[in-house]
Amino acid sequence: MIAIERATEPTAEVRGLVTELEQVLAAEYPPEQRHGLAVDALFEPHVRFFVASLEGAPVGCGGVAFFADFAEVKRMYVRPRARGKGVARAVLGRIEAEAHAEGLRVLRLETGTNQVEAMRLYERWGFRRREAFGAYAVMPPHEVATSVFYEKPIGPRPG
Repeated sequence: MIAIERATEPTAEVRGLVTELEQVLAAEYPPEQRHGLAVDALFEPHVRFFVASLEGAPVGCGGVAFFADFAEVKRMYVRPRARGKGVARAVLGRIEAEAHAEGLRVLRLETGTNQVEAMRLYERWGFRRREAFGAYAVMPPHEVATSVFYEKPIGPRPG
């Protein structure tokens, strides 16, 4: 069973998962092309962050940042041993539900060109490629050279 819990502080579990993700990304992209939030930024008021556990062990994470007219997926990661078991889908489901509950109609994300499995997942989940958005749209081209941007309409909040 996959459990998705909201993390309200940067616990050792959170730090461990984000550190692993950062190590993966650091091996594939130069620093100026990595746009993930720092651990402490995951606990700002406009962000919600979640840890996924499988059989009681933390195996994944993901967050959502809220903006005026969209929500953005942040820091999605699943440990290799837990991949293919529905963890990423469960985290994305929670993120989408949180954005929907906030009344937002669009969910966006930025990922890297080397994250092929992630891009397949996002596309299966209904995300479609789009141009750069928000802060990414004003970054110098070399900072987003390996970025891929996605968007998914999530519909109005139930009335």
